[in-house]
Amino acid sequence: MKKKTNAGLKIICLNRKASFNYFFEDIYEAGIVLKGSEIKSVRNGKVNIADSYAVEKDGEIFLINSHISSYKQASFSNHNPIDERKLLLNKKEINKLIGKMQREGFTLIPTKMYFKKGKAKVEIAVAKGKKQYDKRQAIKRRDWNRDKARYVRKSS
Repeated sequence: MKKKTNAGLKIICLNRKASFNYFFEDIYEAGIVLKGSEIKSVRNGKVNIADSYAVEKDGEIFLINSHISSYKQASFSNHNPIDERKLLLNKKEINKLIGKMQREGFTLIPTKMYFKKGKAKVEIAVAKGKKQYDKRQAIKRRDWNRDKARYVRKSS
């Protein structure tokens, strides 16, 4: 039997720093509300979500500190590059996320932005911050795997 792949998935940007700095609990997919000049810039790949996070305001989830570069061809109707952008989630998902953020001390971190069937989506992880010793352990594991691969390559 043949495995299905996500043919309609086109990744725009990744947040590689997030997996190094946080432990992921759950992952959610959310739509994002964008203006016309923002979606044009996103299609060009001019997006950075490395330092961004999501917060709750009035029962809705907003993406803060994500940078979408201004679109050159848009004249007076251009957008603010660093702006709050509303995330589209179900009410149950929003309530679950708000509960985890308030009670258990988790935070919402975007891990990647992509197009799915022509719509811009953001993958959000419910995450808890790593301590310094956890980060050192990850570096040691990564270096050991690199050395192990090097030894295997030399021996064969």
